[in-house]
Amino acid sequence: MKPPIAPRRLSRRMLHGVTVDDDYAWLKDEKWQEVLRDPSLLDADIRAYVQAENAYAEDRLGPTKELQKALVAEMRGRIKEDDSGVPTPDGPFSYLWKFREGGQHQQIGRTPRDGGEMQTILDGDALARASDYFKFGGTRHSPDHKFEAWSADLRGSEYFTLRVRRWDTGEDLPDILTETSGSVVWGRDSSFFFYIQVDENHRPLKVFRHRLGTTQADDVLVYEEKDIGWFTRIGESASGRFCVISGGDHDTTEQWLIDLWVPDAVPRLIAPRETGVRYSVADRGEELFILTNEGGAIDFRIATAPLATPSRANWRELVPHRPGTYILGIDLFAGHLVRLERANALPSIAIRDLVTRDEHTIAFDESAYSLEMIGGYEFETTILRFAYSSMTTPSEVYDYDMATRQRTLRKRQEIPSGHDPAAYVTTRILAVAADGAEVPVSILHRRDLVRDGSAPLLLYGYGSYGMAIPASFSANRLSLVDRGFVYAIAHIRGGADKGWSWYLDGKREKKTNTFDDFVAAGHALIAANYTSAKRIVGHGGSAGGMLMGAVANRAPDLFAGIIAEVPFVDVLATMLDDKLPLTPPEWPEWGNPITDAAAFDYIRSYSPYDNVAAQDYPAILAMAGLTDPRVTYWEPAKWVARLRATMTGGGPVILHTNMGAGHGGSSGRFSRLDEVAIAYAFALDTVGLAGAKP
Repeated sequence: MKPPIAPRRLSRRMLHGVTVDDDYAWLKDEKWQEVLRDPSLLDADIRAYVQAENAYAEDRLGPTKELQKALVAEMRGRIKEDDSGVPTPDGPFSYLWKFREGGQHQQIGRTPRDGGEMQTILDGDALARASDYFKFGGTRHSPDHKFEAWSADLRGSEYFTLRVRRWDTGEDLPDILTETSGSVVWGRDSSFFFYIQVDENHRPLKVFRHRLGTTQADDVLVYEEKDIGWFTRIGESASGRFCVISGGDHDTTEQWLIDLWVPDAVPRLIAPRETGVRYSVADRGEELFILTNEGGAIDFRIATAPLATPSRANWRELVPHRPGTYILGIDLFAGHLVRLERANALPSIAIRDLVTRDEHTIAFDESAYSLEMIGGYEFETTILRFAYSSMTTPSEVYDYDMATRQRTLRKRQEIPSGHDPAAYVTTRILAVAADGAEVPVSILHRRDLVRDGSAPLLLYGYGSYGMAIPASFSANRLSLVDRGFVYAIAHIRGGADKGWSWYLDGKREKKTNTFDDFVAAGHALIAANYTSAKRIVGHGGSAGGMLMGAVANRAPDLFAGIIAEVPFVDVLATMLDDKLPLTPPEWPEWGNPITDAAAFDYIRSYSPYDNVAAQDYPAILAMAGLTDPRVTYWEPAKWVARLRATMTGGGPVILHTNMGAGHGGSSGRFSRLDEVAIAYAFALDTVGLAGAKP
């Protein structure tokens, strides 16, 4: 079967003295907002093209069907089907989630605090029966434990409908709130809550107060962000006393507090926004704890301030800035301050007794691992919950008594089909980029691997927004590794793996460092005899998909294949379209090409779609979601069309669009495996291992 050839329909625009031609702009449905709400409204010509691409993908990947089935069976065999979370105590109850055997979606419930049978309040499997897509948003019980506010997305477009369910009857109240961001913060008397409604362009700008028993039309607007380039979020403060309204972009933040004990309270500003200054607050009595980069603290510091007078003039240093030790976040308890830190791409947890000021840390000995603090509901406690894993060690959840320093294992991830960590090796190397930067690369392989350069290797990367990729456990990866693959993660600039400066060195006018680091990681792995050129499969999603498009253009001879999931590849056109949901908030990350000629030129110099060249390309698999509001379906569709029309050889180039999902792919935990299997089967086929057995 021949691949579809998209018709060329020239669209031309002039900006900053430059003419930009686009033959495939027509693939963007002009009524995209309506399509997010109802995918059946997609333009007929566009639908025909996307479906033709799906038919080609089905045909081209057809020989791997049995392999895909085997991969799904293996990956499902590593999932404990009747799994459950560790109960989280709050007053008389402990709240938890669980899955039933064969279930796709979580059940949400609680037990008496001291144990007992779980009462289920939300059954995800039952709720999902009415639609092809179902995903829980936020779920949160009321302070009096009588209600559960819950939200769900039925399209994959991240429009969440909020409802409130009674714990005593299991029935929903008449209250229905549509087109929300999904999260709620309850008032302390349990008669009202706060939520965010997204606007016509899918932007979270307005915070409303809803009183139980009223309609959405009656809700009171308590906060509105006027800058369309800012994200707005809400959360509960450390003590539970306040609703925290957090606004910001990728450079600047601002926070407001609403007293949850006062039904008609108005937001109180902590400190006014100041370009380039980021901060977040936690509360303890009449004192605030502030995590901030203010004062040139690139890797952040912690200050305190009086609740009554929280302005910057009253910030007093508690934990000073230490260059190279990045404070990712803090948890505050009645008697302890906990901070999650990372240095040289390795995390640790630091605990400070707020009475004695004594500190101690929690860290592990593996050369690459992941640590995550797990928040709870209670403030007056000495128990900290955290999760640990590595690329060889399945996740372990611990309760840690910060006063006695006793650690209790609460849960270890079970692998029903069996897993022997000793059969695998986790290690790390440093790749040296062209400018001398040392890029950590985390590596997983079987212990019996022979390092002679012949092994295929999957190299994963992201490198944007300051997001670090942890060296954590993934049971799915074993299906590749057990077939002879080396699995590697490149901790490239643009992420904050080595601190906030690592992020700053990979954004805006330094964005190409991200791509150069990834290529350097590939060459370092070759030099270390893990693999060879044309034995590497690159893998990334979203902004990591942009990375995939960029390195395919820049270093096509390095890769056997490229897997680009929901790839942000049409960077210039997207950053020029200020009506798209994420464009104004993204300008601090990439630059604003509408007003800034230098930003226009720089983005145009690396935007994957704009730099497709007449050259041979590796095999490429692009995966998209029709209702994706973050990376719209037309970006990968346009990219694939231009690749086919321009490349001189190589390939194949395959586009697979999920017609019933968005940015995260299929919603069910088993359905998602089908998409993972497509990507892994493509990787195995690309390096000639489609017939390999684990």
